[in-house]
Formats: sequence, C-alpha cells, structure tokens
Amino acid sequence: MPAQAHQTRVPGESWHDSLWHSSPPGSIYDYIKVASFSIGPDGLIDQWSLRAEELFGLPAAQAVGRDPVDAFMPPELRDGGHRRVAEILDGKEWTGLVPFRIPGGDGAHGVAEIYVMPTQTETGERAALCVVVDVRALRRIESDLAASQAIFGQSPFGFLLFGTDLTVQRANRRFATVFGGAVEEHRGRTVHDYLPAHEADRMAAALRRVLETGESVTDLRITGAAPGSRENRHWSINLYRVHGGTGRPIGIAGLGTDVTRRHLAAREAAGVRRNLALLNEAGHRIGNSLDLETTARELLDVTVPGFCDLAAVDLYEGLLLGDDDRPARPQGPGVPTLPGQGVRRAPSAPLRRVAFASAVSDAPLSGPGALVSVGETHRYPAASPGAVALRTARTRLIEGGGSDDLVQSTLIVPMVAHDTVVGLAQFSRTKGSEPFGERDRAVAVELAARAAVCIDNARLYRREHERALILQRSLLPPGDPEAAGLDIACRYLPGNAATEVGGDWFDVIELPGHRTALVVGDVMGRGLRAAVAMGELRTAVRTLALLDLEPAEVLSALDEVARGLGAPGGAQQASRSALHSRDADRSEVYLATCVYAVYDPVTRRCTIANAGHMPPVLVEPAEDGAEPRPGLLLEIPTGMPLGVGGEPFEEVEVELPEGALLALYTDGLVESRDHPLEEGLRGLRGAVADPARPLEEVCDHVLDTLHTRHGEDDIALLMARVQGLPVEAVGDWQLPREARSVGRARELARAKLPGWGLEGLLDTTELLVSELVTNALRYGEGEIRLRLLLDRTLVCEVWDANLAQPRRRRARDTDEGGRGLQLVGLLSAGWGTRRTHRGKTVWFELPLPMPGGGAPGEAAAELSAEDLLSMYG
Repeated sequence: MPAQAHQTRVPGESWHDSLWHSSPPGSIYDYIKVASFSIGPDGLIDQWSLRAEELFGLPAAQAVGRDPVDAFMPPELRDGGHRRVAEILDGKEWTGLVPFRIPGGDGAHGVAEIYVMPTQTETGERAALCVVVDVRALRRIESDLAASQAIFGQSPFGFLLFGTDLTVQRANRRFATVFGGAVEEHRGRTVHDYLPAHEADRMAAALRRVLETGESVTDLRITGAAPGSRENRHWSINLYRVHGGTGRPIGIAGLGTDVTRRHLAAREAAGVRRNLALLNEAGHRIGNSLDLETTARELLDVTVPGFCDLAAVDLYEGLLLGDDDRPARPQGPGVPTLPGQGVRRAPSAPLRRVAFASAVSDAPLSGPGALVSVGETHRYPAASPGAVALRTARTRLIEGGGSDDLVQSTLIVPMVAHDTVVGLAQFSRTKGSEPFGERDRAVAVELAARAAVCIDNARLYRREHERALILQRSLLPPGDPEAAGLDIACRYLPGNAATEVGGDWFDVIELPGHRTALVVGDVMGRGLRAAVAMGELRTAVRTLALLDLEPAEVLSALDEVARGLGAPGGAQQASRSALHSRDADRSEVYLATCVYAVYDPVTRRCTIANAGHMPPVLVEPAEDGAEPRPGLLLEIPTGMPLGVGGEPFEEVEVELPEGALLALYTDGLVESRDHPLEEGLRGLRGAVADPARPLEEVCDHVLDTLHTRHGEDDIALLMARVQGLPVEAVGDWQLPREARSVGRARELARAKLPGWGLEGLLDTTELLVSELVTNALRYGEGEIRLRLLLDRTLVCEVWDANLAQPRRRRARDTDEGGRGLQLVGLLSAGWGTRRTHRGKTVWFELPLPMPGGGAPGEAAAELSAEDLLSMYG
C-alpha cells in the first residue's frame, strides 16, 4: 500500500471517520521504500506502482506489458526466473531475494526482497501481486535499530523516553537498576512516581517546556532518594524533544547522570575555597587595631554571617585590666594533656564579654552564659562546656538543642596565644544552616588563634604603651610651671593607644638672676626607646642649665650627649665608631630637635638657639584699638638636629615687649598626614593672634583650631606671656674698684630693702653683700656692679671683669681667710656663679619673709652664731 494511503486515527474522531483520515508521510513504510506491481495471467506486468517507478527507475509506460524476468533479471538467471514465475502463476507463494538491474540504464543494479502472493482475475485466471522492498533500505533500518538499541539499552546512564502525555514510554536497563523493577514495569509511569513532590513538579515543568518549545534542557539538577534508600542522590538531567520522520514531536528523551560524587566534591571544594577566602579575609581584617575590644569585634565581623549565624567573644577580666597574673597550666593526676605543653589559663577567673554578633536576630547565644550582655563580667559553671574548654584548652562541639532552641550547632573555641589562654570564642549556627563539621572546627580554631595572637599582641602593646606613658609623663614638669616675669601655660597631649609613645618634651628651668630657660624638644622615632632617650636628654638639659651656659653652648653639649646615647661607651666611643663603618652600623642613632631659650625679666631680652626644631612664634601686643596682629615666626638659624655632630649652633637675642606672647611647640601641633607643614604654621600664627586673652584660653583655642588629630603624634605646646620685672623691683649700681666700695655696697642694700618691706633681711643681706664685694675687690678685675632683684625671692648679684670662677673650700683652723663663701652658702638659700661676655657674676638668693612670721634669713643667722664665732675665731 502506498505510504500516501496510510490511515491514522486522530484523538476525538470516530473510528469510522479515522479510517479515511490521511496522515502525512513519514511512517515505517516510507523508510523501507515498499513498492508493488502485479503480473497478469500471461506472465507480463499489468500494473506498476509509483513507488516501483522510484525503486527501479522505470516509468509505468515502459514497464507495463513487459516480462519482468527479461526486463530486470540478468541473462544467466532468466531460466530460473521463468520457472519461478510459472510456479507462482500455478498458485504457489514465494518470497526471496532477487538481484535486478534497471533496463536500458547505466548499469545500476541491486537486490530486492520480493513477496509474491497469487491472485485471480475477475475471470478466474491466475495472476500474482508482488510486493518489493529494497534490501539496502532494510539493512539500513536494521543497522539503525541495532545502534539505537545499543545506545538506549546498553547506556551506563539512565535513559527514558517520555510520550507527549509525559508518561514513560520506554526505560533502559540502567534506569531500572537504579529505581528497581523490570524495564517493562516503568512504562506508563510519571516523574511523580520517582521524585519528591517539589522536585517532580520542577521536572514536569521542564518536560512541558521542552515539548512545547523544542528547546533542550541541559544539566537540570534534581535531588531525590532511590527506592529503599534514605540518602539523597543528585542527578544531572538532559532533555530534548524527539521528532518523527514528518517532523512532528513524538515525545521527550531524557538522559540522567548520577552526579552525587561530583556534587559532594564540588561542595567540598566550595567549602575549602570559602574557608580559604575566610582565612584570607581574617588575615586582612583582624589585628588592624591595637585595641583588645576592637580586635574581638573584628573577629566577629569576619565570621558573621560568612562562617556562622551567632558569635561571641569573652576575654579574661585581668587581661583587659593589664593583669598578667594568670596561673600556669596545673600539673598532677586528672589534668588533661593539652595540645601545646605549658599552656597557661585560669578557668575560674572572671571573664568579660567584649563582643557579640548575630545575623538572624538580637537573641543571645543559647547554653551556658546565654544571658550575658556585652560588657558584663561572668564565670562559666565548673562543668559547663565553656569551663571545660578553658580548662583543657580544647575545642568543644555541641550539637542539637531543644525544639524551641534557635541554635542547633555550637563550637566553643579557647583562644590560645603564645601558650596562654586569653579568652573564649563561641560560634553557633541556627536551625536551617548546615551543622559544623570537622573542617569547620579546624577553621574556627585557626580564626580564634589568629584573633588570640592579635589580642595578646594588643595586650603586650597596651602594657608597654602604659609603661612608656608613665615614664614619659614622669619626665615632664609636674603641675603648672612658674617663672619670674613670665605667665606660663603648657599642654602635653600623648598619642593614643593606637600609636606609639613619642619623644616630645618641654621644660621650664629657673636660672640665677630670676632668669628662665624655656625648652621644647622632640626625639625622632617612637616607642619606649624614644621616651628613654627623651628622658636622658631632658636630664642633660637640666644639668647643663645649672652650669648657666649660653643657649648655643647648651645645645653643643647636648649634641655630644645625644651622639653618645647610641654607643655603649658614650660620645667618645660614638666618635671612634664613626671611623669604622662596621661599628657604626651596630650603633644606634638617636636624633632629636630642640629649641632652648633663656629669658631675662630685667632686660626683657630672650636669647634663643635652635637645633633643627620648629621656629618659635612671637605675638607682639596690639596697640590700643588696633586689630590683633598674627604671630611671627622668629628668624633663628636652624642648626642641625642633636646627634648629628660637627656643626656649631648660633643664638639670637630678641627683645620682647611687655605683654608679648612667645610660643614653643613640637611638629605634632602643626603637621599631620592631612595637612602640610605650611598650612599648620599659618594656622598657628592665626590662632595665637590675640595675646590679651587669658593664656589658658589661648592654649585651648590653638588645639581646637588646628585640628591636630591628637592620636597621630605627641603634641607639646609651651606658651609664655612677657611681664618683666618692674623698675622698682630692680636695684642696679656701679661701684669703683676701691676699698670704700664695700661700705658703699652695704649702704645701698640697707637703703633699698626697707622700700621693699624686707627689713627682716637687712642684716643677712648686708653681711653677704659685703662678702661678695670684698671678694670682687680682692680677686676680680675692673669695675664692680651690684644688682638686687626682687620677685619671689631676693637675688643679689655682684659682677666683675675677671673670668676666674670662685671656688668654695673648707678653711682650716689656722687659716685667716677662706671662709667668705662658706658664710654665703650657710646663710643663703642658694648661691652660684656664671660667666658673662665680659667677666663673671657671683650671686646668692634669699627667701622672702613668710606672711605673719619672721625672716628665714635672719633665723638662719641667729642659728649660725656659734658657727660664725668658730669660723672667725
């Protein structure tokens, strides 16, 4: 039957109607190329189908009426062919393979499988109907079927063929092996028979989409359990639509691959990558601060929610308070062996919760210590997991919880650093998250260890920082410094806990003659080393100031001290080491900047020398009604920093008007990472522009205006307002070099003191002035100058042109002299000598009488009467 006449039933039609419904080509008959022709009673072809024309390449006009044996068979086979046709016309059926060739063609030939069925004509004569199939087409179909069966049946992957109604039409053996039963038993089933409801719905939706659109689906991940197993498996499903020969969809093919191992390996690899990324992030984010609480919060910022849902950190209270007296690991029976020998911890010591984080709610952790708030001090019960973890220094994993418990898995991790337990970290995952595994345990231990090391480093730094601050502050002037003729205010702001201690310092030193030395310096570098160097330099400055040297001489001597700080043998060893580069490399280099100023309140002149420091700022008082003028940077030669050596220092003398303001400072006040030095200096000059304001307010205004960001560097600020000694507080006389000048000096002192209300000091002052003037006449040169100064004490100075310094000695009983300076030292509060540009000055100082009491100097004279008698025989 020609393919065009094939009938197929369409759903919804009656069987009678479907008999005459024509289907499009594409059936099996079209693939195997079935042709037909008939042989009449005379043995000749009387009918020739169109498919026969296609198969043999011969039109009906040339085939009808011809002998098929003579027309198509080779000559050597024709005799047998005629006998076979005769038998067929006698009513015998026959089937066989017959070689043929196309008559009159180009020699094309083939083999046909012929089915011969005897028939009768209307008149009862014998005839035959021949159905012919091209053997080549049959072999090709058989080969295709065998290949299809091999691919479908022998595939190691699960193979399903779904019909257009989404039911299983065919399953291969691999699928049946996994899901049980024989291959035929799966016919007619749906995906809901194999998968959980939600996965079956996903699969059915994908099948419908493929059937409707024709778009294939690749690597659809489906999860489900095989029959009889509770373990979920993971499959990768590939779907594509299958078409018939006419191109119409006849179903969907599904290929399933078990990718459970691949899924687990991928999840494991993803977990490893996630943990490596977590540890890498922890390395960057934990330990950026030297604050213990901040470091604990950094740990939780890294772990929540990337590693867990809830987390908390408890640190020992003593650690936070700077107490290092935590007991060492206990010894004896029953004590568990720790992972690291010698681990120190105090499980019974109080802890403070310093950080808590939650990604799901504000509810605290469950379990022991669950109700502890941040900042609260607590202890874990002795048998609790937290106490056990602290006692053994081992991580504890707690699984499960009550039906109302938010947490399902908790890791309690002791934080161990340098064989010391510093605290405890808790990491929890809530229900719905994956419980902690061994890999998570290792990650938690690593995270806690990193945080513990940073916390312990912060603890050590805090301890050293506090010690350095104590040292640094102990070396600064206590209280508010006082000076004659100066109103002084100062500020010292150390760096915060995030920065190291610096070497900034300032000092106010009282000098003879009511003069004052103002010092500000800065040791380069930071830390305890700089603070110690600062202390040594400050002590050296005070020692040099007692020698009453000029500012340039003080800095030169201080430079030698700074050069010797880094060498074990001092400055001389440092100088020798400079000749040998190997020794010089091993020597530490201490460099410092310093400005040293000496103010004389009598002359209102200030002598200043600079060793690489910031220039002082001078603000002159504004005239009445005039706008305040900005400060001026004093032009002082900037020498090399202390410790460089080899360069002399210069000094400049500046006259300071009454009411002027002088500011000395360190670079932390005017320089920072955000503001260049020029901008800071300009801001300082403007901030001190009004010297008439109270000096304390000026200091505060400067710090508030300059935005100094105090934590970046130490800041030292020393401000002095010039007041000067009034004229009436100074007595200054020139005395000729003659014997009667001693009596004249006594007369001048006796005449001056009553005007100052110092009658109680007359005898002592007269006696001591007489001694100094007598020594100037006996051992000095040139004219003699006598000066009395009144401020907080009474100072007497005697000048002469001889540079030789007087030396106090103990006179023997037989000596007739040599007791003058002993007398001065015994009756005065202090005495000394200093060189000047034109000679020397010898001075003594007497304290002023106390209100409502006697004169201390007079009492000293009375108490020393016996000594006086013994000294003068």
